[in-house]
Amino acid sequence: MSDTNGPRALLKRIRVWLVVFIVCLVLSGLTAFPLVTELHLAESALTSWASPAADLFPGLLDWIRRVRVGLDTADADHPFVLYGTDWLAFAHLVIAVAFYGPYRDPVRNIWVVEFGMIACAGIIPLALICGPIRDIPFWWSVIDMSFGVVGVVPLLVVQRMIKRLEGLTAAPPATRPAAAVC
Repeated sequence: MSDTNGPRALLKRIRVWLVVFIVCLVLSGLTAFPLVTELHLAESALTSWASPAADLFPGLLDWIRRVRVGLDTADADHPFVLYGTDWLAFAHLVIAVAFYGPYRDPVRNIWVVEFGMIACAGIIPLALICGPIRDIPFWWSVIDMSFGVVGVVPLLVVQRMIKRLEGLTAAPPATRPAAAVC
């Protein structure tokens, strides 16, 4: 009979959550490389098979076109600007690698999970401050902020499970020898 609440089962659940989080970070990072192509595909989709989405969300197609034109211009005239998004992609991949620490030893590396939670929280002020400075529509900033909100959920779950695992695997406190009674 297997123990579904024991340390081994808890460790397995922690690792599953971490793998999902790592995969999402990697995918998010990889999508930052081909931005020009992605915007062309998005515009094409919104003017063909995904046109109901464009109808449902007024302004979306205009925003996608504006961004696509900007990226096309940057790519043609100033490709070095897109180098910044390459670094964004790289940062996602590096952060994903950092989560291998909690995968290997969750209790010892809980700080990585907590770092991730802080990073997720930091997305909100970044979007609220930099969005208006960069002329980003507020609704797009809300989408950006949702990544922090959605990202923190699995990390909160993992943090709670790691603390539970720590309690299950902690060494019992050393007992002191009883004083001799004369």
